[in-house]
Amino acid sequence: MEVSKEEFLRQFGGDYGYPDAPKGVDEMRATEFKRLQGVVYLDHAGATQYSEAQMADVLKDLTSNVYGNPHSQSDSSMAASDVVTGARHQVLKYFNASPRDYKCIFTSGATAALKLVGECFPWSRESCYMYTMENHNSVLGIREYALSKGATAMAIDVEEVVDLAKNHGSDSSYKISRHSNQRRGKDVLSDSCHNGSFSDISGNTWNIFAFPSECNFSGQKFSLSLVKLIKEGKIPLQQQDKWMVLIDAAKGCATEPPNLTLYPADFVVCSFYKIFGYPTGLGALIVKNEAANLLNKTYFSGGTVAASIADIDFVQKRKSIEQVLEDGTISFLSIASLRHGFKIVNMLTTSAIRRHTTSLANYVRKKMLDLKHSNEINVCTIYGQQASKVEGLKMGPTITFNLKREDGSWFGYREVEKLASLFGIHLRTGCFCNPGACAKYLGLSHSDLVSNFEAGHVCWDDNDIINGKPTGAVRISFGYMSTYEDAEKFLKFLQSSFVSLPVQFNNGYMLNMNSLNLIDNSSQKAVSDIHLKSITIYPVKSCQGFSVKSWPLTTGGLMYDREWLLQGAGGEILTQKKVPGLGSIHTLVDLELGKLFIESPMRGDKLQISLESLADLSEEVDVFGQRYEVQSYDVKVNTWFSEVIGRTCTLVRCSSSKYRSRTYTGLRDRPCRDTQSKLNFVNEGQLLLISEESVSDLNSRLSSGKGDCKKPLLVDAMRFRPNIVISGPSPYSEDNWKKLQIGEACFTSMGGCNRCQMINLQQDSGQVLKSKEPLATLASYRRKKGKILFGILLNYEDNMDGENEISTERWVQVGQQVYPFAE
Repeated sequence: MEVSKEEFLRQFGGDYGYPDAPKGVDEMRATEFKRLQGVVYLDHAGATQYSEAQMADVLKDLTSNVYGNPHSQSDSSMAASDVVTGARHQVLKYFNASPRDYKCIFTSGATAALKLVGECFPWSRESCYMYTMENHNSVLGIREYALSKGATAMAIDVEEVVDLAKNHGSDSSYKISRHSNQRRGKDVLSDSCHNGSFSDISGNTWNIFAFPSECNFSGQKFSLSLVKLIKEGKIPLQQQDKWMVLIDAAKGCATEPPNLTLYPADFVVCSFYKIFGYPTGLGALIVKNEAANLLNKTYFSGGTVAASIADIDFVQKRKSIEQVLEDGTISFLSIASLRHGFKIVNMLTTSAIRRHTTSLANYVRKKMLDLKHSNEINVCTIYGQQASKVEGLKMGPTITFNLKREDGSWFGYREVEKLASLFGIHLRTGCFCNPGACAKYLGLSHSDLVSNFEAGHVCWDDNDIINGKPTGAVRISFGYMSTYEDAEKFLKFLQSSFVSLPVQFNNGYMLNMNSLNLIDNSSQKAVSDIHLKSITIYPVKSCQGFSVKSWPLTTGGLMYDREWLLQGAGGEILTQKKVPGLGSIHTLVDLELGKLFIESPMRGDKLQISLESLADLSEEVDVFGQRYEVQSYDVKVNTWFSEVIGRTCTLVRCSSSKYRSRTYTGLRDRPCRDTQSKLNFVNEGQLLLISEESVSDLNSRLSSGKGDCKKPLLVDAMRFRPNIVISGPSPYSEDNWKKLQIGEACFTSMGGCNRCQMINLQQDSGQVLKSKEPLATLASYRRKKGKILFGILLNYEDNMDGENEISTERWVQVGQQVYPFAE
């Protein structure tokens, strides 16, 4: 699959790398994007990256000039006003919009610009808001204004028709497919009420047609010729009155801003961080003068009025369209920074940026379509690609896709995102706030969408596969500083992580996962001598544990294990993933003294907490979806922890949780009654078991030099925070265990433990070191259906003693024999 850079340049060299610019892309990356070294950033559709030269210019500008609030006549105010005026002209020039015909209204972003249009437009009951299915939620949101004023809303599909003879005699090259009309109650507004003072505007009914210049889901570019065709009435729409055209250019303007001289849309919106990374929180509405005169702004604020009187109903708004539509003091320092971003774009030119990013996207798109499993099943399904059969269709530098296994099932997008992070690849997953395109390309019906929501799926969650169908997708997108090396690293990531190669019978975890049979079920004896090597208790979640030779068991597993945790000031649960410093806090429970001892290198005093006494304050908290009744501690305890971790927190203790009941057949033909397994502050199972042999196998893979670390990395079992470590079985044989017995104690396996980035944290001389290992190596051979498994989770089955149902106290002890069972 790999293509040398020389071959790539032979094919794309005319478009790639800015050969006519002062700096090529490689020099630019090396000097102005040093922070991206070792990072593959492929989310430019979400936000592109700012350059160091750009930020240096911004800093020099702001530290050399005095800019004041522009709503005045002072020197600093006039300086700011001049910068703002210059920025408006620069934005209009970027869109090739004449200042005679268009105005630039600064907003807090593209979304605010769209909201401004929606709330100020003269909607009536005869109006129609029509928009393509491929639109961002921020465009769909205008629908709320239209419907609330009694107007009709309608989604449509726009299809380019290649053979005009099949287009039913129309001279248009587009076919419009309408979805159902959307309308609200008849009494929303009277027919004569439009929007404030515009109810009598020359008797016209005004409508809006909205589409993106580039779909942020698929990357498909919409032909801007739609602007003229709609405004000239050459595309038959539901209403034949006055149509305004709105273009969402937030995605497309980074590589191909709409040319408003050729395609005179009425409204165009953009966000500048999509173009050159900084500033964020600043966008613009480019509005045609005639369209601006229709917008009726009800609210007035500082800067928008020429005069107002506080105690009577008198206000006179300013004449300037910009001043009327911009609320309060605009973000003048951010606006002052725009010219330094445009400096980069002007140096490279938008046409060169478009060619550069398109060359990378075309190359990667083709290579992805060539990827096949060993059984010739395609790995990648690219959305919008099927539309490329239409001659002349343009695709932006965005590729949205899902991946299939060799059996035809889907890899979840969260699995792809999780693995990509291990490879230093930044990408986007989900529906990208574009529900219409998402449903259209994924083939999700209304009933699918509703049932997915009822099943608990919402935006940004982990429910990536429901009923065998993806609920979202994976998106990569290239920016002006993207390189061939970025593309190649991404393709290698797909190849190594998702392409199934011919199976070798003695190689690979995935083969062994369902075929290992280490237990002789007829004799129910261990296949080898397995014994308990160590026991570790972790009283406070995410803090260090302590080792013991023997320890009692309770209905919650090991006594006092993860019975305490720390909450942040907002009630959030604090773990090492959020606060790595928790790993430096030492804990110890002394059963004889009845105390929990806690110490930290950050404090000289040792905290002592009685195991018997609990504070009076009781409340409920949610930990990983389960409700717990907890009790809190006094200010002294909370202050101690807050000073240690450097943030406000409170210590809470689990006093009760819901019980999970399960029935099973007992070990060694002994019937066990229905049991109740109490959960302390654990993610899933009560205990975590790790095998020394499995750790040894992992270390042999890490020492092979194929992992992330430049020098060989060795880990010990404690890196995985196990409760019990065993010795004796063959590597990963624990995966097949259903139950096991240690001494007289019975345990049920809850399955493999899904590992996360936390195992990549290492405490070293008071510092927290983070790498991509060992998780990256584990991901290469211990992955099953989106989970990276290592170790198994256990629940202790507290057998009631005889018919009296009296709980028998049992202890586990280092050296005890371990008896695993597959059934």
